[in-house]
Amino acid sequence: MNIGELCTRAVVTVRASDDIVKAAQLMREKNVGYMVVVEPRGAADVVPIGVLTDRDIVIAIVAREVDVRALRVDDVMTREPLTLSDNESLESALMDMRRRGVRRAPVVGDQGQLIGVASIDDLLSALAGTMRHVTWSIGQVEQALRHQAE
Repeated sequence: MNIGELCTRAVVTVRASDDIVKAAQLMREKNVGYMVVVEPRGAADVVPIGVLTDRDIVIAIVAREVDVRALRVDDVMTREPLTLSDNESLESALMDMRRRGVRRAPVVGDQGQLIGVASIDDLLSALAGTMRHVTWSIGQVEQALRHQAE
């Protein structure tokens, strides 16, 4: 199983030049706390250049008492985010996310184009499903061995 199969494909995106207030309103409207900052490449593709979280907004604006109307996404976003390859394994992605201390990461294709977003919750859910299958398989083997012993 790879990250491309597990990631959420419906991604809320913004541009670095977007107004931070409009970005925050979009977060509220879409009920998300994480957006990928993208720039266009080609006719249909976008590439991630950063991420913006509700926490970024609070820390950069509220905690510093900055005039929010003067800021763009570019002023607040996290630059050069961890990106995961769509063909990367679940285990590798978890290690990368742990190493960088992030709970979400943009997933990109082999040309760097945005494919989706992977979250720790998505990955743990997939692991839990795998563990259920392993547990069931072990139970089946144990049951077969008991029947053979009888």
